[in-house]
Amino acid sequence: MKQVVQAASGGAVRVVDVPVPVIGPTEVLVATVATIVSAGTERAVTTLARSGLLTKARARPDLVRKVAEKARTDGLIPAARSVRDRLGADVPLGYSGCGRVVEVGSAVDRIRPGDLVATGGAGRANHAEFQAVPGLLCARVPGGVDPGAAAFATIGSIALHGLRLAEVGPGAKVVVVGLGLVGQLAARLALASGCDVAGIDLADLPLVTAEASGVRALRESGEATTAAVRAWSRGRGADAVLICAAGRSAEPVMRATALARDRAQLVVVGDVGLGLLRAPFYDKELTLRFARSYGPGRYERGYEEWGVDYPAGQVRWTEGRNQEAVLDLLAADRLRVDDLVTHAFPIDAAPRAYEIVATRSEPYLGIRFDYPASAASERVGSERVGSERVGSERVGSERVGSERVGSERVGSAVAGAALAHSAGPTRDRSVSPRPRVPRQRSAPAGRRGSRVGWIGAGTFSGSVLLPAFRAAGFDQLVTVASAGGRSARAFADRHGFAGAVAGADAVLDDDDVDVVVIATPHATHADLAARALERGRHVWCEKPLALSLDELNRVEKAAATGGGVLVVGYNRRFSPAVTAARAALADRDGPLTLSYRIAAGPVPADHWYNDRVQGGRLLGEVCHFVDTCAALAGSEVDTVTALAGREAELLLAPDVAVTLRHADGSLSAISYSSARPRGVRKEHLEALAGSRHVRIDDYRELVIDGRSTWKGPQDKGHHAAAAAFLRMCRGSDTGVTAELLASSRATLAAADALGAEVPRSPARLGS
Repeated sequence: MKQVVQAASGGAVRVVDVPVPVIGPTEVLVATVATIVSAGTERAVTTLARSGLLTKARARPDLVRKVAEKARTDGLIPAARSVRDRLGADVPLGYSGCGRVVEVGSAVDRIRPGDLVATGGAGRANHAEFQAVPGLLCARVPGGVDPGAAAFATIGSIALHGLRLAEVGPGAKVVVVGLGLVGQLAARLALASGCDVAGIDLADLPLVTAEASGVRALRESGEATTAAVRAWSRGRGADAVLICAAGRSAEPVMRATALARDRAQLVVVGDVGLGLLRAPFYDKELTLRFARSYGPGRYERGYEEWGVDYPAGQVRWTEGRNQEAVLDLLAADRLRVDDLVTHAFPIDAAPRAYEIVATRSEPYLGIRFDYPASAASERVGSERVGSERVGSERVGSERVGSERVGSERVGSAVAGAALAHSAGPTRDRSVSPRPRVPRQRSAPAGRRGSRVGWIGAGTFSGSVLLPAFRAAGFDQLVTVASAGGRSARAFADRHGFAGAVAGADAVLDDDDVDVVVIATPHATHADLAARALERGRHVWCEKPLALSLDELNRVEKAAATGGGVLVVGYNRRFSPAVTAARAALADRDGPLTLSYRIAAGPVPADHWYNDRVQGGRLLGEVCHFVDTCAALAGSEVDTVTALAGREAELLLAPDVAVTLRHADGSLSAISYSSARPRGVRKEHLEALAGSRHVRIDDYRELVIDGRSTWKGPQDKGHHAAAAAFLRMCRGSDTGVTAELLASSRATLAAADALGAEVPRSPARLGS
């Protein structure tokens, strides 16, 4: 399908061919009919992308801090790779559209195939021939509303949410500062609500258009404009001012203070500067509010991704209900938008539209993209040939700062048991995929790990894992998959894959693929690994392998019967430091005592470590350290205890202490902290056995019995692990797989022990 993107590294807006996205249970696949360009927002995206690194750094200091931290902990080269990979990505444009429903996820109600719906959401309702949109961000279009008008629903919701925050009613005097597209819609919605509306702008087209709709249009001219507003409001000033302008200056907000009455509401809708003076706000006791996009539910994962709606009695106007309100006003002829469209282009001509936006070579308000219906239906038919099912699996690797839920199982056995012991009550909504019967295939002979299918196109894949696979000798990169297909296409072009697809099934069902690499959100790992192994593929699965005992048992069975090799991405056991330490400890005269301290550092509240669906830090990262201890001890774990701090649900606790007793009597203590004091490296490991002492300093140095025996750039073993995997695919010993599975089982035992606070035996887990 065709999609409009902007390269994060700059350059012109492009129309690219990407796979049709695959939907999850809470999503809807829509064949797009029309989308609207939100010129202010999208111009900001394209302008930032085309700017230099210094400008980007000034605009996103949070990302600069992350890069600096990565450089400090992982080294300059990995940090540079990560930045380069991010800059190589394509940013999808658009967030407001309308189209015809093609497919509906199993957890979506009130929407059926064939419905005409308005769609919303950045990264979802893109300028693309097909959109995979959350069900709660799709609103059915009433009869009689033209698709081109319905495409305004989400942009209209931004204006409507701002108006709701102003708390005005019939007869109120409302001033709209900035009469771009959102400002025009805000003014019209205020008129439809019975308000008297004045609009202020500098340009002719916005003023003429606003005046034609019934708005008192005023050209900004300082004191004269203020006087006109005073006279219009009978000397009192505006009851509310909606600031719909955009720019770095704080002048629009400060101007609003002069236009407003005493104790008025000022609502910032646009992206403006905030270098404000206190006195004007204090003198009038003004209320300053900020409108967050389309309304309640925006940026809430439970609402947008998991499909958990808010009760109308508690939250009347969610972002989805705001969409419905705009559509109802269009249907009742109380809101008109057709005259706001100054330009219309076919999707192929999208770059021309962005030239107009960037250069302002001609006046514009609303810019609409139109999509040929026949082309869309032909594309979805051709791209889905041979697919067993659509709408039940998502790879989930392409959203910024967050992962897709898709068909992931929520509330696994171990996670559910541990969560039940948390300090306060928790509520979990389970979204299950449609029942399916996996196709059984005999393990094909002669798979030598030459042809690679890659599932997951995230930053880690491109900056760390793929370079390790290339260095190991994996040189036939067949295809890469991501949930929506867009990031897979960019990943394939950047890294030399022959093809790109949407959804994992296309990789799993590809007989040209020998090796399947799984680098997706944690909750998808076990299902994808089991299905790949059942098809006879060799599988590299990033950690964790499973989030529940049932998942692990299924993977173990598939590994035992499918004929393929299984390796879990516990790379530290392959690092030069651990390899040399194991050799030095091989002749020890007694059991080991290991102490492993991890200063992992804090993560943002919306990080996937804080998502119970993905298993939290213990299952998601501490598993690395469990495996490293087992590798150094050379002995499986037979007993586990675990304690969590009191800051969160047990599995989401940022601080965890785990103790392991190994079969040979060795003891391991893992202390995992979310602290990261300046100057402290992330990982420090010490091992004692008789007269031997081993210390590993963040995989940069190995000290044995007081003497430094290895030192170099940080090496956590990714390259050596990939090389070992290739040798296993080519027929070398696969005994390490049993050790990796044992470490996975021990980590699950630690999760189980969290709630009970008593020792757990991995061998008896589930009995």
